[in-house]
Amino acid sequence: MAGNKNLNDSARNKQDEFYTQLSLIENELRHYKAHFTGKVVLCNCDDPYESNFFKYFAINFNFLGIKKLIATCYMGSPIASTQLTLFDDEPIDDKTTKTPHKIVISEVDDYNLDGRVDLLDVEYLLRNEKNTLTRLQGDGDFRSKECIELLKQADIVVTNPPFSLFRDYMAQLTEYNKNFLIIGNLNAVKYKEILPLFMTDKVWLGNNSGHYWFKVPDTYEEKSTDFKIDETGQKWRRMGNICWFTNLDFEKRHEDMTLFRTYSPEIYPKYDDYEAIEVSKTADIPCDYDGVIGVPITFMTRHNPEQFSLIGVLNSGSGNEYDYAKAAVNGKQLYARILIRRKQGEDEN
Repeated sequence: MAGNKNLNDSARNKQDEFYTQLSLIENELRHYKAHFTGKVVLCNCDDPYESNFFKYFAINFNFLGIKKLIATCYMGSPIASTQLTLFDDEPIDDKTTKTPHKIVISEVDDYNLDGRVDLLDVEYLLRNEKNTLTRLQGDGDFRSKECIELLKQADIVVTNPPFSLFRDYMAQLTEYNKNFLIIGNLNAVKYKEILPLFMTDKVWLGNNSGHYWFKVPDTYEEKSTDFKIDETGQKWRRMGNICWFTNLDFEKRHEDMTLFRTYSPEIYPKYDDYEAIEVSKTADIPCDYDGVIGVPITFMTRHNPEQFSLIGVLNSGSGNEYDYAKAAVNGKQLYARILIRRKQGEDEN
């Protein structure tokens, strides 16, 4: 799909500046409120002057009961060298935006007495040094020693990491045993470095997924599809199969899919080289089959660990230990499949 082509282009050309809409963040974060009470939140791929992740947590600081919010940007960010301020009405000293910097928020009060806590209060706090805006000594890359020290302080990491560095980013979160909620592409489920995390129930997908629009810098080339320029001249690209990767539990994850289909060998053929039936649509999973089932990767957006076990994959192309065979039926090659088995069927067997 064209949305996926944008993702492939971004990885190939190392174009990783895709700025997330506030509505996308709000629609996902509302499912995790209880996880943030008393926690240090890190947004370590987010220029505080531009990031909607920073804006979301700053505005909802007291509502979520956050202990501290830390946000950093890196030297290569186009926003870091062009934008003047996080706020629309009052610019902060221009030189602050020329180098990587961090903002640490530990208190948000209604200082302007307008009856609400919003970004104007955060602006006041920054200008009065009750919270801190400081330059980073290094380049602000999440892999730098300086940023790793900030990561060690954090309880939860929430951000949209660079698509081209998704493997590295996930590896770091795993190494430092951090809770997280990050944006990625569904195809990352198949990566040999990441699939084992799903297989061992250390990572799962969040509540929402789909094709979403992201703001991109003016330097990004125009596309014939999944691209637009709004009335302000801002460029946008639509990315396909976007989802949230997390290890924070949420209610919907434990909801069973309602299954209506019944098994028939005429309807559900078996793979040529693996003992499992092919189900081309998640909605068509039979309710009465107890063996191994091959389903599209989109199944992972509906996976309930109490309803199905993950067995492995077919034809992931990543050479991981859970890739057992080619996904082929009667000689016809299929897209990669996730192998699952009903939990009830396992118990009966």
